Amino acid sequence: MTKAGVQATVALAGSNLTFSTTAIGGSATLKISEVSAVAGAATISVADMDISASGLTSKGAISKTQISAVLSAYISNVNSAITKVTEAAANLGSVASRIDMQKTFVNTLMDTIDKGVGNLIDADMSEESTKLQALQVKQQLGVQALSIANQSSQNILRLFQTS
Repeated sequence: MTKAGVQATVALAGSNLTFSTTAIGGSATLKISEVSAVAGAATISVADMDISASGLTSKGAISKTQISAVLSAYISNVNSAITKVTEAAANLGSVASRIDMQKTFVNTLMDTIDKGVGNLIDADMSEESTKLQALQVKQQLGVQALSIANQSSQNILRLFQTS
C-alpha cells in the first residue's frame, strides 16, 4: 500500500506478523504482539493458533462444544487483532496526512523565501546601479572641472607673457 510518500508493507516471518512503513525522512515499524482471547481458563495467542485436530486436542477440545468454544476464542482473537490493525492503519493514515500537510507547508515556505531573496537581490542590484551612475556623474564633473581649471591657468599665463 502506498499513499503520499508512505509505503506500508506486511511481512510474516515465522510466527511474527510485522507491519512496517517507510516515510519521508525515516521509517517506523508497528509490531502487534500480546493479542489474545480467553476461553475459560486458557489464553490463546495469535502465534499459537492451531486449528488442526492435534492442535485442538492440545487445547483440551475433544467434544463438539469444546471445539466450538476454542474456535470461537480463535475468532474472537482474530477479530481483536483485526480491530487493532485497523486502528493502527487509521493512525498511520493520519500520520501520512499530517506529513503531507507539513511537506506542502515547507514547499510553500521555501518558494516564498526564494521569491523574497530574489526580490532582495533585485533591489540591491538597483541600488548599486544607481550608486554607480552617481559615481560616474561625479567622475565626469571632476574631469570637466579639472579641464576648466587647466584652461584658466593657461589663460592667466598668457596674460603674464604678453605684458
